[in-house]
Amino acid sequence: MNARVSSARLLAGIAAAGLILTGCAAGPDTSSSGSAAPGGSPSSATQGEHNDADVAFVQGMIPHHRQAVEMAESAAGRSQNAHVIDLAARIGGGQQPEIDTMVGWLEEWGAEVPAEGSGMSGMGGMDHGGDMSAMGGMMAPEQMQQLQGASGPAFDQMFLEMMTEHHRGAVEMAQTELQDGADTDALALAQKIIDTQQAEITEMDTLLQQV
Repeated sequence: MNARVSSARLLAGIAAAGLILTGCAAGPDTSSSGSAAPGGSPSSATQGEHNDADVAFVQGMIPHHRQAVEMAESAAGRSQNAHVIDLAARIGGGQQPEIDTMVGWLEEWGAEVPAEGSGMSGMGGMDHGGDMSAMGGMMAPEQMQQLQGASGPAFDQMFLEMMTEHHRGAVEMAQTELQDGADTDALALAQKIIDTQQAEITEMDTLLQQV
């Protein structure tokens, strides 16, 4: 009798232990999956979306690029230096497509696009709340007039010096975007601007020693 009772109690204990283990195993799985969806997915979904820093970068870089394109176009008919003319063509040809891309981003984001003419001949057209003084390297209207009134070696030297300063300002703006921005495409453009314009600064330093 005692043996039967002991056997029964042993079986009951084993069954109870199995239920407890099953409950313990199921518990963490259920709570884990329940917390992962609301806690993980929304945060990862926000990664890569644009933020205020992206908008500020693009709204500032558009007029900055526009002025660089205007400066580059002024080389035609004013410079007789083949290297300067080639560099100017590459700068204008590279930055205009970037302007078009950035305009598309602002339209997609529902943000205001700087008016056409902003950056042209200096500081005109900045009616979207931007501050040209915060953009390093931007030329004042008087500087743009001096550039457009020069020719020959005088133009070459002025162009190279002004464009070097202009590029350095763009690099600083791009570095700020890398620190504060969130949009993947905007960050990639910022890095491209840094790489391209630093290389062009080096090239212009060499040309300045030859003019």
